[in-house]
Amino acid sequence: MTLKAPQGAFNNVGAMANDTILRTASVAWTGDVARGHGEITTGSGKVAASYSFGTRFSGDPGTNPEELLAASHAACFAMATSAVLTRAGHAPASLSCTATVHLDRKGEGFAVTKIELAITGHVDGVSSEEFAGYAEVAEASCPISNALRAVPIELTSTLG
Repeated sequence: MTLKAPQGAFNNVGAMANDTILRTASVAWTGDVARGHGEITTGSGKVAASYSFGTRFSGDPGTNPEELLAASHAACFAMATSAVLTRAGHAPASLSCTATVHLDRKGEGFAVTKIELAITGHVDGVSSEEFAGYAEVAEASCPISNALRAVPIELTSTLG
């Protein structure tokens, strides 16, 4: 099944006053890479978290850049899927999305090698095949997916 993204999939979504929207996050890092730590704060103040070598590579309590990337990707993709479905006349009752970022050793360092997106939707009036098609259209129009195109993105969709 081939579906096309509705024209202006993100046009007229709310009362946006500007064509450019700026979002910020800041980090304050103290110490060396192995024993140091950082504090992440978003511009809105809604997210504040600690991270360190241990939270990134050893499972210590706290967050890490890959987890935050996954959260951002899942949030954006869920909104993109909702937009595509709504514009097609199938507003979802609910969507649940998980993004899994793979961080693998590459030579002497690490690289993000893959992102898995899994979405489950409760949407009246569409088949599983149609939902999968809408999810593919949404992934292609998702701003965060598009920013991350250097990494393979694997999509799985389930109609609940």
